[in-house]
Amino acid sequence: MKRWLKPKSEPVHSEKQDWTQTIAKSKDFKKAFYDHPKTNVQFCLTFITTLVDEEIVQKGILSPLLEGEFQSIADLKKIVPLEDVQLCGDPSKIEDTLCQGYVLLSLETEEKRFAFIAAKKEKTRPVTSPEVEISVIGPKEAFVESMETNVNLIRKRLPIKELVVEEFTVGSLSKTKIAVLHIEGITNQENVNTVRQRLKDVEFDAITDSSYLVQLIADNSNSPFPQFLDTERPDRVAAVLAEGKVAICVDGSPSVLLTPTTIVNFFSAFEDYYLNWMIASFFRLLRVFAVAFSILVTPLYVAVLTYHYEIIPHDLLGTLISSRRIVPFPPVLEALFLELTIELLREAGARLPTKVGQTIGIVGGIVIGTASVEAGLTSNVLLILIALAALSSFTTPIYKMGNTIRILRFPFLFFAHLWGLLGIVFCFCILLTHLIRLTSLDRPFLEPFYPPRVSDLKDSLIRLPFSELAIRPQFLKTENPYRYSKKRAKRKKDIEE
Repeated sequence: MKRWLKPKSEPVHSEKQDWTQTIAKSKDFKKAFYDHPKTNVQFCLTFITTLVDEEIVQKGILSPLLEGEFQSIADLKKIVPLEDVQLCGDPSKIEDTLCQGYVLLSLETEEKRFAFIAAKKEKTRPVTSPEVEISVIGPKEAFVESMETNVNLIRKRLPIKELVVEEFTVGSLSKTKIAVLHIEGITNQENVNTVRQRLKDVEFDAITDSSYLVQLIADNSNSPFPQFLDTERPDRVAAVLAEGKVAICVDGSPSVLLTPTTIVNFFSAFEDYYLNWMIASFFRLLRVFAVAFSILVTPLYVAVLTYHYEIIPHDLLGTLISSRRIVPFPPVLEALFLELTIELLREAGARLPTKVGQTIGIVGGIVIGTASVEAGLTSNVLLILIALAALSSFTTPIYKMGNTIRILRFPFLFFAHLWGLLGIVFCFCILLTHLIRLTSLDRPFLEPFYPPRVSDLKDSLIRLPFSELAIRPQFLKTENPYRYSKKRAKRKKDIEE
């Protein structure tokens, strides 16, 4: 480690620098005074050691200053070989700028002017493969906690001048940087203006992750359904920007927010676009079926065994009766016991270290399930159904929507216990009403089903070939609705043939 040059013992004009009274209490605050060996000009370097790179300060700032000759602040840009050198005369900007990793340089001869020199220390992890949105085929890059790196990963996939990046600062304490990305000439400006306005209206002290921002600017923060799609895949962000959506990058978060979004997007893995359209459509339908099965299978079990024995086939009725012969609880308590057990195992597995968590999930499920059946607390039929429901809930590609699916089972279970199948229908009507009223950036969340848009159905529950996806989603109301010209593509194909 290089040594700093020994500073002078007395400050040049410390009595006038009252802005240091608060920040100087920190041990990582450094203020050093020097005499130029040739011109005898006294200058001062002020910075926070934990935010700046020592090598940049030593080699890029201090050495050129001592070797060169300068008489005023205006001469610094010719001497300091760094790009970001800002001249300023507003003392109110000093504290905020120092906290962003800048070095403050001031001269004894110019008390009202000073310079900010960028020397920020970058400590970020390297770009790795996705951990949540894992795909067998396709790119293996994921976002990191650096906003600049994330924007670079997006720009690399969209090297066009129309890609606009706007920066905002949110949080009275955290001063979190937020980048809003959209493509000029494609994205509806109404959507961009809505995002801008909501970010400007945010009043909160510390924004440490994009999840904070979602809860502050969502259309309905009391809804269990996520209205922003967060992703860790740069390829997904590039694709939806080309569709006409808006992306929000939050500094310090490894996820990028996409808006507006619909409920269909949460059941579409981006890997679907790397597969044949028939295979991708099959997987999407499989996920929708799995989600419906996960939500309804336990309530249907409770409803049928409590009120509707007559709809059970005679061959299956004997099996159900024999499995519940020694169970002392009603079906609803039996189902709640197993559902809560599964949730406890999930939460324990998520909070423990990876290897231990996997062991707890597998061994705990086997041991508790077997013991509960042998003790007569639950039936083996319900145990199988609960296990299949838990397995089905894992097919949801987006983690936040998976959490919503886990919660929805409990109100359905409660209504099934009260009124049987009628209660399930009633709960479904409440859920459907909520979804119809729900919006994402003032756009309908249930699109393309409500309001119905036939053209958008081409990339919803099924995905048609790319040759049929020439028009961008209608609900986005993009400035340029066409992705490419079908006539020109057909003409090229005919010429080649």
